[in-house]
Amino acid sequence: MPNSFPATQPTAPTVSPFLLQGVLEGLTDGILILSEQGEWIYHNYYAYCICQRLHQGSGDTKEEVPEVIWRNCEALLESRTLFPDQPVVIESEVTLNPSDVYRIRVRWLTLEDSSRPYLAVLLEDRRQSMQSRAIAEAILYDLTPRQADVWLLRRAGFSYQQIAMELYITLNTVKRHLKDIRLKQKLAIEAEASSCRSSG
Repeated sequence: MPNSFPATQPTAPTVSPFLLQGVLEGLTDGILILSEQGEWIYHNYYAYCICQRLHQGSGDTKEEVPEVIWRNCEALLESRTLFPDQPVVIESEVTLNPSDVYRIRVRWLTLEDSSRPYLAVLLEDRRQSMQSRAIAEAILYDLTPRQADVWLLRRAGFSYQQIAMELYITLNTVKRHLKDIRLKQKLAIEAEASSCRSSG
C-alpha cells in the first residue's frame, strides 16, 4: 500500500505577538533584547528587576545596560569576527552577596524581519531557580510540609544548624528529616528507573 503525503507542505503556525509577550512575561528568568549599540528593544519584568539589582552601587543610570551585562555583550560582539559561522553563547555569573547570585547568558537573536541580529540576554536568579527546583522535588518526592520546609532551606545552602535555628527545631530533627527525604528521593529515582525499563 503506497504512503500518502499531503500535497502541500504544512505551514508553521503563526504566533500572536500578544501570546508571545505573555509567555515571555511569565518566565521566571529575565529576558532582555538589545541592539548592538546597547539600546533596550524588549525586556520582561524579571529582567528589569535583575537589572535594577545589578545597578545598585554602580554609576550606571537606570536607562543603561548594567556594565556587568554589557561586558558579556561586548564579548559576543567580538566573537563575531573570530567565529563568524559558529553559534556562540557567552556566559558568566555575578555574585552580589551569598544569596544574590545571577547567571548571565548572551547569544545572537536573528529575526526574519530584521536586517541586523539582536543580542538576547538571559538572566537567571540562581536563588529563585534553586527554590523552584526544590519545590518541584518536594512534590516529586511526596514530602510532608515540614520535610518540604527543611528541603527548601537545604537546597538554598543552609547548614543543618542554620535550618534548625530557622525552623525552631533541634539539630537531630533536621538530621531525621533529611534522612527521610533522602530515602524518599532514592525510592522515587528507583521507581522512575523501573518505569523506564518496563516501558523500554
